[in-house]
Amino acid sequence: MVRTHLCYGRANVKLMAAYSGLSDSFDGPTHHSINDLAIMRSLPNMAVVVPSDCTSLKRLLPQIASWEGPVYCRLNRNEVPSIFTEGHQPEIGKGVWLREGPDVALIGTGLMVSFCLDAADKLAEEGIEASVVEIHTIKPLDIPAVLSAAQATGAIVTAEEHSVLGGLGGAVAEVLGECCPVRMRMVGIQDAFAESGPYFDLLEKYGLSAERIACAAREVLNRKKQFRVQG
Repeated sequence: MVRTHLCYGRANVKLMAAYSGLSDSFDGPTHHSINDLAIMRSLPNMAVVVPSDCTSLKRLLPQIASWEGPVYCRLNRNEVPSIFTEGHQPEIGKGVWLREGPDVALIGTGLMVSFCLDAADKLAEEGIEASVVEIHTIKPLDIPAVLSAAQATGAIVTAEEHSVLGGLGGAVAEVLGECCPVRMRMVGIQDAFAESGPYFDLLEKYGLSAERIACAAREVLNRKKQFRVQG
């Protein structure tokens, strides 16, 4: 279930989802919002925005209010780590490069961006240099950023607090499949209903962690190496 607030008139309706992902953790599968991105990005003309921290939210809210057309803004009920400084100036539809590395690109949204940064640190200890790209707008997706990450690394891992069906991973896969096929893994909730429990326990249960992102990066790098050998 997504609790929303409607404003600014019918044509420019703004939807603020306050309990997204697994953050309404103790209320069970009827209250988990793990399919909302897939639903919302399928609606014509609907922009889909997922801020990664409070600074990003503060900077994006005025843009959401003035956006010509409907917007769905996805918020987390729980506290999330701070990523950006007060000088951060995000723009709807533009991804943010947080780290550059030639081996693999970790593309995250929302809470999972902080886990992508942690995963990049883990990988660096193994000599793997990962790019980290924050995607705060699922639609319109920053296609040039996705293609740049794919072309630079040849290996992509997406991470989202959402089903692997139809959300950020699906959006990225659609772009790559049409324009730049590369090795890819999606970190998210598999095709399942989520259970009740403490929030961070649920994240761990469903594989939404820095370690799982790092594992996915290792897997996609192995596939890339195998392809090169076979080629």
